Amino acid sequence: MPAIARLVQGDEDAVRGVIHRFNDTGLASLDPQWAGGRPRLISPEDEAFIVATATTRPEKLDQPFTRWSLRKLATYLAKNPSRVVRVGRERLRQFLHKHEVTFQRTKTWKESSDPDREAKLARIEHVTTRFPDRVFAFDEFGPLTIRPHLGAGWVRKGHPDRLPANYHKLHGVRQFHGCYSVGDDTLWGVVRRKKSAANTLTALKSIRAARPDGAPIYIILDNLSAHRGQTIRTWAARNKVELCFTPTYSSWANPIEAHFGPLRTFVIAGSNYPNHTVATRALHEHLRWRNANARHPDVLAAQRRERARIRSEKGIRWGRQLLTQAA
Repeated sequence: MPAIARLVQGDEDAVRGVIHRFNDTGLASLDPQWAGGRPRLISPEDEAFIVATATTRPEKLDQPFTRWSLRKLATYLAKNPSRVVRVGRERLRQFLHKHEVTFQRTKTWKESSDPDREAKLARIEHVTTRFPDRVFAFDEFGPLTIRPHLGAGWVRKGHPDRLPANYHKLHGVRQFHGCYSVGDDTLWGVVRRKKSAANTLTALKSIRAARPDGAPIYIILDNLSAHRGQTIRTWAARNKVELCFTPTYSSWANPIEAHFGPLRTFVIAGSNYPNHTVATRALHEHLRWRNANARHPDVLAAQRRERARIRSEKGIRWGRQLLTQAA
């Protein structure tokens, strides 16, 4: 033993340990596979079970709550009858982060039951793609109320803007009847006391006046009863106006909807108008600023081409439906 230790320039105890391991395990002792730390206590199967449990609603597992907290999830994993996994809250959080399971707000959705859904969406996609300079959109934005509206803005830290509380709404409500030109990215409209067929017809006539050359135009709007009256349909047929109705529960298909968000953010949020006259004036001032800074038609055309290219690469059509299903 001392001779071997001197030959390898090692300790006699270390040499003695190698000989004992060789006698016990043979040549495998020459590659001991040293590793630091204790053996892993949670297996990959346990990890998969943790993720599956976290992404399952507690009610389906007979638990009396609607969502998991880390404490509740760790407790359930340690006591559930199918597979016991003991894990701390911090390690549990790390597992969820590793598998990209995050805490998110619940969102709602609606599926259109319109029997003509595909035909309507296909028609809207066709006209917006082929004739964007002759496509318009119409919808109402509201109700507009006179009260302090919460908002956000840049202020010094710890000194937020404050608005008075309001318990009396004495000015009634209004509806903004908006018209949007897809081709040149302009938005205009008028504030009315209520939605009605007469107000809708007036707005549609303003759209027809925007293209006085007599060529056909296409107006996208939803299925509100005030939009589908016989008087409106007769006027549209006489004036070469095709009404392209969106399917039920598919307001996203109307291009004007995307432009109501900025109105809410930059005109309504953070405001405290004294009456509807002042609010309407502010709304129209914003529209004038917006139209003066509208995107160039070449930019709009390039964006439409890019969106079409991305949809083609993903194999989906407008509305996120697979091309094979749409066919």
